[in-house]
Amino acid sequence: MAPRKPRIGLALGSGSARGWSHIGVIRALERAGIVPDVVCGTSIGALVGATYAAGKLDWLHDWVSKLSWQGVVAMLDIRMGGGLIEGSRLMQFFRTHFDDQGIGKLPIGFACVATELATGREVWMREGSVIDAVRASIALPGLFTPFPSEGRLLVDGGLVNPVPVSLCRSLGADIVIAVDLNWDLIGRHKRNAITVDAPDPGQAAGIMSTLLGKLRPAERKNGGKDGDADDSPGAPSILDVLSTSLNIMQVRITHSRLAGEPADAMIRPRLSHIAGMDYHRGAEAIAEGERATELAMPMILEQLGGAEISVPARREVSRPDDQGQGQGQA
Repeated sequence: MAPRKPRIGLALGSGSARGWSHIGVIRALERAGIVPDVVCGTSIGALVGATYAAGKLDWLHDWVSKLSWQGVVAMLDIRMGGGLIEGSRLMQFFRTHFDDQGIGKLPIGFACVATELATGREVWMREGSVIDAVRASIALPGLFTPFPSEGRLLVDGGLVNPVPVSLCRSLGADIVIAVDLNWDLIGRHKRNAITVDAPDPGQAAGIMSTLLGKLRPAERKNGGKDGDADDSPGAPSILDVLSTSLNIMQVRITHSRLAGEPADAMIRPRLSHIAGMDYHRGAEAIAEGERATELAMPMILEQLGGAEISVPARREVSRPDDQGQGQGQA
């Protein structure tokens, strides 16, 4: 009797705008003939994973590659109350591009991770609406409003399981390929240099200004001659402190979870130069995802061993127009 073909799982980690690199990872795997049987994601990994499982990766690639910072701002429906972004505008945009018949109807097995706000419990979203599951998984506290589901409030799954290897295993994956987007955000790995093709920093600042306004040190009552505010050039801003603190949390949680639940093969794109809200730098992130996957390919193929792999046919059903505003559903 021939040995059973191992089930391949792909665990796509959290990382905000850095998550567009998952698109490059998947494309590089497909070129090598590696198609996962199960895709699990956390936060942005849930969004990309669900789109891939629905057969719409080509559409997402085209849209992300052309996304400008003005386009990012246009997606934001700013609200005050539980989070800065309500998220319905973004989710409605995705609803127009594929028919959400439920997680169970997706061509590839899919699930994603959210966190129950009241208890901190990890929640595995394995059934029901694809869009609702993704919306819960991406609800970064303070940025997106929590998502109500079955009498509970759900927030970003990255708080408890940034790289969902365990979820892949629970869905029957024998070999798990995992993508860690945050490994180089702190410490000796962090890169401060911006790549040659990086956009004007003022564009990224425009996104944050729209969300939060310009946070400056408090004005001194006596004309700025006295007071405790630190205006020295090296002093970090409030946003710098918050984002760096979140990075530390994500890296430490990821290390802890992967130590107890290791993947069989790891892909680690170098993305520390891309900020969390740099969604307009999709082409750059995608390219880095492809590069990192090519580097990891010998390890991946070794783990797969003699498993039969073949270059897949594209599952794309239809493509929207160049502006990403197609009206029909697949």
